[in-house]
Amino acid sequence: MRLMLALFHKHRWRTITMLLALLLSGLAEGAGISALLPLLNVAIAADRGAGAAVTPPGQFEQIVIDLLAYLGIAPTIGSLLLIIVAGVALKSVLLLVVLRQVGYTAAQLGTELRLDLLRAILRSRWEYFLHQPIGKLTNGLATEAQRSSDSYVYGATAATFMINALIYGAIAVAISWQATLLSLIAGMLVIGASHFLVRATRRAGRRQTLLLSSLMARLTDTLQSVKPLKAMAREHLADTVLAGETYRLNRALERQVFSSALLNSVQDLLFALFIALGMYIALVTFNVELKTVLVLAITLGRGFGSLGKVQKQYQKLAQGESAYWSLQGSIDAATAAAEHLGDGRAPSLEQGIRVEHLSFSYDQRQVFEDLSLEFPARTLTALIGPSGAGKTTIIDLAIGLVRPSAGEIFVDGIAMGELDLRAWRSLIGYVPQDTVLLHDSVLHNVTLGDTALTPADAENALRAAGIWDFVAALPEGMNTLVGERGGKLSGGQRQRVAIARALVNKPRLLILDEATSALDPVSEREICQTLVGLKNDLTILAISHDSALVDIADRVYELARGQARLLEPQRSTVQIK
Repeated sequence: MRLMLALFHKHRWRTITMLLALLLSGLAEGAGISALLPLLNVAIAADRGAGAAVTPPGQFEQIVIDLLAYLGIAPTIGSLLLIIVAGVALKSVLLLVVLRQVGYTAAQLGTELRLDLLRAILRSRWEYFLHQPIGKLTNGLATEAQRSSDSYVYGATAATFMINALIYGAIAVAISWQATLLSLIAGMLVIGASHFLVRATRRAGRRQTLLLSSLMARLTDTLQSVKPLKAMAREHLADTVLAGETYRLNRALERQVFSSALLNSVQDLLFALFIALGMYIALVTFNVELKTVLVLAITLGRGFGSLGKVQKQYQKLAQGESAYWSLQGSIDAATAAAEHLGDGRAPSLEQGIRVEHLSFSYDQRQVFEDLSLEFPARTLTALIGPSGAGKTTIIDLAIGLVRPSAGEIFVDGIAMGELDLRAWRSLIGYVPQDTVLLHDSVLHNVTLGDTALTPADAENALRAAGIWDFVAALPEGMNTLVGERGGKLSGGQRQRVAIARALVNKPRLLILDEATSALDPVSEREICQTLVGLKNDLTILAISHDSALVDIADRVYELARGQARLLEPQRSTVQIK
């Protein structure tokens, strides 16, 4: 019930409209069924002929006849059949409205959940994002959102059958409250006896949620490592791990399928037995008229059927329950870890960046202590040093992705904590060491779909990155697809497209994190020549072990053991091992 209330609360007014339409459709069908008793009586009288004795109408039948007389409708076979058909037609129209409303709402719910998760993750702090398995997020966007959307459909369908069951029950009470009470007790016994299958389905659903999240996380990691696995003939190891996860998921699905099938079989059988037993007792023991027993059997049979379908839909709802709460938990956790971008002062980077007495720890490991650096504007500064010395950490601090435990970073004399971080990052062009391109065109990979950028902007950026001649010679030029993760391009070509992506917005600060490491010597020299021309217009901060980039740097900092040493100009040409 908690899940149904949560789902319905997200779309309150649509749900209220849906329930109102369901109520009206139930009443329409009830009106049609109410005409059955008078119809049978009229048909029997017609069959016996004029002057034959006819059983006086019962209380419920008399109410229907009086209502028809009030409306000016004669209780003939034609008019009663017309009422039955009209009730079914009105119910069908109202159900069409309901089903469309449910479908639209479920689709919107799934979309909202996906967007909520995506936005919450993208707005979370960098430290939080680093600890989130990509496969788990993918699973949330795909399977968990879809299962949550399906749960809304199951909940709405359960509400449909519940309203139908109540309408049938009301009619049955009007015909014979004693028989209805006994039937209700019998129905509750059936529902209660089979509820353990709902609990089994809920447990299987929880198991599915856990296994799907784990499987997607492992699958994502494995697919990113296919090439080295195949190169070392170890792909069978990945197959073994993924197969084990898949078989466990299959067993959970089998338990769910068995519980659903068993509930269908057992429930329908027990309901049929109770209805047959009730008809026998009514006809043989209490000598109830056949016409009344038939209408009561139809009414209670439909009521039992609707009540059983409520439990079956609830079982399906229970199956997807854990997916919704898992997804909502991910959204809430990411929202709680939201990054505060602030509404501080807008930066300009006219003077430079200054790091003063900075200390930083990561996972209880001291990376820097009392570190001071300076990156003057419109110069190229290179950071060198062994792996783990903290070069990338300085980049992350300069971007504002992480904050120091002590000290501060200043941009044009303004503390990073006082800046509008979004405005600051809009001035940055960033080229990572591991370049991953989208499975799209060169143009899209440069502009990332920004409608404010034109093909001419992309061409200028590609020229600045030294790859325009190559792109222009492609079969479709900038509209050529680069393949999955840029697989149709060489490593150096991918890197230069990434550099063009960083330059297309005309940044004030260009950050290169080992951006020339995948380039051949000729391409590296071309990039360095480009950077020499660019550093008069923007500030460049580069991590590099390549001598060509170090040679053109205006200043070089060597990082080691949590400290930085400014190398003398004549020493900046030393090849770093």
